Amino acid sequence: MNKIQISLAFLLIVLSGCKTNKTATTQVITLIKTTESWNGAKLPKYLDGTPEITVLKIIIPPKTNLPMHKHPEANAGVVLKGELTVISETKDTLRLKAGEPIVELVNTWHFGKNEGNEPVEIIVFYAGVQGTPITVLKKKNSD
Repeated sequence: MNKIQISLAFLLIVLSGCKTNKTATTQVITLIKTTESWNGAKLPKYLDGTPEITVLKIIIPPKTNLPMHKHPEANAGVVLKGELTVISETKDTLRLKAGEPIVELVNTWHFGKNEGNEPVEIIVFYAGVQGTPITVLKKKNSD
C-alpha cells in the first residue's frame, strides 16, 4: 500500500509541475470601417491610375497649428500619442485622443492643431495614385 501511495504522490507532484503552455489569442479589432469622412461627407471614388500606398508617421510639436491644406485622395489614421484637434474651413471640429482613428476629409480644406503640452504622434495611411500629391497646401487668397 505504501508503494501505491508513494507512486500516486509522486505522480501528483509531477503533474502539478507540468503547466499547460497557453498561447495568447490573436485579436483583430476594427477601429473604423466607413464610407464617410469624419464630418459625414461621402468618400469619393478612387482616382484612376497606378495605385500607390503611403504610410506616414507624423509628429506634431506641442502648441502647433498645421497649415490649412487638403488631400486629393482617401486617407485614414490613428493617433498614437497626445490629443489632436482637426478643424475644417467651415469650422467642423473633431477632437482625437490616443488610440482613436480618423478618416480624413478629401478635397476639403482643413488643418490640425496640437493644443497640448506633449507631441502628437499619428500614423496616416494614404490610398492614392502614383504622381498625385497626398497633401496640397492652401495658398493665401485661394479657394
